[in-house]
Amino acid sequence: MTTGSAKLEAPTLDLIISLQQVLYKEARLMDQERYSEWVEMLAEDLHYFMPGIETRYRRDKTDQIGDQTRMAYYNDNLDDLKKRLRRLETGTAWSEDPATRYTHLITNVEVELSDQDDHFRVYSNFLAYRNRNERDQDTLLGNREDLWRRKGSSFELVKRLIVLKQNILLSKNLNVYL
Repeated sequence: MTTGSAKLEAPTLDLIISLQQVLYKEARLMDQERYSEWVEMLAEDLHYFMPGIETRYRRDKTDQIGDQTRMAYYNDNLDDLKKRLRRLETGTAWSEDPATRYTHLITNVEVELSDQDDHFRVYSNFLAYRNRNERDQDTLLGNREDLWRRKGSSFELVKRLIVLKQNILLSKNLNVYL
């Protein structure tokens, strides 16, 4: 994804509010583990990408985010995500029994028009908190760069780039969607 819109015009307030509401609904569905409904918000040509990022000195200009040959926590298409979710439904996902409690906070939502009339870049920050059992808890914090496409009267997620701010992921598992 690129940073910056090729168009000079601003998105309408109605469009901004509509896409904000889509992000908030998405967060609610993930918090409630309503994954079958969440999957309906995803495009058939989805790319869901969360690269692992190394700490580098400023003088090192290596692309740490866009290089998809590097290690990634997620580098999935829609079928990959569906496989992960089916595993949760089997009852054999020991890390999800008892169930994890989630809260996704979405903030700093910014909408840009793209070169395609029905595609919109949406930038946001997130904080995902999860708690399992009595003492296991994780807080994941970062930024997202999305590409959403208008689909009828709603929108579908086409691309998501997730950039975690943690240098080292200390979570025992990554059964969380961001």
